[in-house]
Amino acid sequence: MEKTPATPPRETLKTLPGDDVRPIMWRYQDRYDLQMLIQSSRSVARGVVARLVAAGARNSHDWTPEKAGLLQAFDAAGITTCFMDPQQGGFIEGPKNLVLALVAYELSWVDAGAATGSLAGNLALAPIHERGTQTQRDTYMARCVPPQPGEQRKVWRGAFSLTEPLPYVGVETGLLGGRVSVVEWTEGKEPVLQVDKRARFITNMGFANFTTAAVDSADPRIKGSCIVILEETDPGVYDRGVPARKLVHQLSSTNDPVFSLQVPASRIVGGYTVKDGVIIPNYSHGEIIEAVFRRTRVAVGIMTAAKLLSAIEPIIRYHRSRFRGAASVNPGTPRYDQGLQQKEDCLQRLVDIWATGEAAASLGFATARLFDELDPLEKIKDRKFAEQGIASGMAQMKAFRALTKQALEFIDLAARPEAQRDAARYEALKGDPLVQYLILDSQANVLCPATKLWNTGHGANVMRDAVSLVGGYGITEDCPGFLGHKWMDAQLEATYEGPEAVQRRQLSVTMTSEVFLAVFRNWIGELRRIGAGRPETGACTVATAMELWSWTLAHLQKNTDALGAKLYQGNRQGVTFPLADALCWLLAARLQILDVIELAAKGPAHPVVAEGLEGLVNFFTDLCAVQAAGAAGESGRLCAELVYGYNALPASPDETGAVAAALEPFVRLRAKLDASLSGSRLAKDRAAEALTKVMIPEALDYPA
Repeated sequence: MEKTPATPPRETLKTLPGDDVRPIMWRYQDRYDLQMLIQSSRSVARGVVARLVAAGARNSHDWTPEKAGLLQAFDAAGITTCFMDPQQGGFIEGPKNLVLALVAYELSWVDAGAATGSLAGNLALAPIHERGTQTQRDTYMARCVPPQPGEQRKVWRGAFSLTEPLPYVGVETGLLGGRVSVVEWTEGKEPVLQVDKRARFITNMGFANFTTAAVDSADPRIKGSCIVILEETDPGVYDRGVPARKLVHQLSSTNDPVFSLQVPASRIVGGYTVKDGVIIPNYSHGEIIEAVFRRTRVAVGIMTAAKLLSAIEPIIRYHRSRFRGAASVNPGTPRYDQGLQQKEDCLQRLVDIWATGEAAASLGFATARLFDELDPLEKIKDRKFAEQGIASGMAQMKAFRALTKQALEFIDLAARPEAQRDAARYEALKGDPLVQYLILDSQANVLCPATKLWNTGHGANVMRDAVSLVGGYGITEDCPGFLGHKWMDAQLEATYEGPEAVQRRQLSVTMTSEVFLAVFRNWIGELRRIGAGRPETGACTVATAMELWSWTLAHLQKNTDALGAKLYQGNRQGVTFPLADALCWLLAARLQILDVIELAAKGPAHPVVAEGLEGLVNFFTDLCAVQAAGAAGESGRLCAELVYGYNALPASPDETGAVAAALEPFVRLRAKLDASLSGSRLAKDRAAEALTKVMIPEALDYPA
């Protein structure tokens, strides 16, 4: 009898993903400047930063000389300068969102406090960068560039003084205790302002030479709120305050400063106009914060993603060596070679951690790239609106409402095969910067809060699992990978730049945008096409879950609960917030799949990545399937609770059947979603098995 040829074994992960893989997945393989910045940032993180943590520098709240050495290390590595444009002394042209995200990722791989300290300097400049006058931008950005050889000047450091000392820290950025008034206004001269501000939990304040402070008017001659630049040499009180007694992020300087200073009105960020003897700032503090935080929140989300992915190698090493040293455990035995990896539980839990880290990174870096696309269009939008005299937020909203029809038309054309498009119309709309801005902005308004909410909130919970996988070792100072520190730091990141409620509130408004929902429908079609060719990615699972979410949103928007109250409304956060959570899971899972598709498409052309690419793609595909199943399960549960949970309790089985019949489309979609999970647990088994064979370095490349 003729023998059936044996099926060749399925290729799987051989080594941990290297530096040649991530540039492809995260779309910077053609950016040599970014790859060099990453290497220099990594040398700081796994050298200076890691040694500080290992030496116990996190045990002190104070800003010590040893911690201050980080600033010089950042300067030497180009980290301080990467935010600046070349004309200001920087070395990277164009938008910097992906740049800052990558630096935050590298520093957070070791310690988030160091990453926060780096980002806080950029945060101080961000109000000036986003809304400052040209003179303000050129002045302060250039001052913050480290001096070149031969230059005799001191580099400036900044802090962003936003929050007030309200009870329990006061994360409400709309409530300002800081006040600004006119102290001197001589005809023909610049007004002089008195700024009084007590701030709370301000990063970099222990050494900052200047701060951008949010204040409200205390004078009828000044209208509304604004942000003012304060310098340490201004007349008055520039008191850095006492260090905050943090449990986390101790490698950053955090103080509660007090300011009472006199400054020229030209320090109002963005400038001002005078009308009828009243100073009118061109931007309120809220308008500036909106422009700043919608970008900087992304890097904070990336910080938690880095923690999760950095935990993989230390956990594998711990599991394999867990029993070595015992007299009864001899080299060459499974117990010696595999340790805890003989058991399925620890392997499958580690798969969940890795899958979450990949999805979080995919979501964060995709959002950073989106803002890099959006930023130049925003400048064009601002210029065009200024030419048309469209200044206020309401006027801009009205202008964009008039463009919605064109945006929806373009989205519809983009979803069609090229042969079925009106090519001329498509190109005309594609070349309209206002239409393209509206489409990208609708996505950014969702992806930014989603990154901050899901990465830091869910990520912090998963980081707890990572710590638990090394037992009591996880909460010791000498735990490899500093996992206990990272778990604690993640708790602050979930609050930093706005806690979960702030992100959910924004999502509850932006995710109902007509333009975003049209884009969302195109994403479903995109995933269906991917699923047809690569069903093992879980793309069809995510697509079905997205359909279920869309149906649920429409149902909640047009129906009432058993008491007759409207379901989807701003103040009904028991409805809007869970639906926002469900969406975040789906966004992350989709982008994770797209990153693996990119790797599969571009990897063969890379001489290093091509070797072993099949096994790497197979493993990442299994992680996608695992994450898709998790996203489908979580979003499906939340949608089911919202659809059924506000109905009256049925009095009999017959009424239960009637409810199911009335909701037949949801029942059908939910059954389809459940069936689409086929194979997902087999994918998890394969990924878990791969973890027992993957090669890891002999030791971590930074000290324990």
